[in-house]
Amino acid sequence: MHTLGVIEITCTVLYLIPRTSMLGAVLLTGYLGSATATHVRIGDAWIIPVLLGVLLWLSLFLREPRLHQLLPIRRSQRAT
Repeated sequence: MHTLGVIEITCTVLYLIPRTSMLGAVLLTGYLGSATATHVRIGDAWIIPVLLGVLLWLSLFLREPRLHQLLPIRRSQRAT
């Protein structure tokens, strides 16, 4: 349990540092993916790790301009 906690804290710290936020997000996605698989396997509620992963990437998308180039969201133009 201590090892898993250290891994999760390390990934979170990497996510919080702006220069390493992409690496931290990828590592946390893997961590949360394995947590989701474990919850599904034992029949437990798996929605929490999935929501955390979605919020993780949404917050990274909102603060990281490099992701806007990968996934551009276009606004509809009004007819004048």
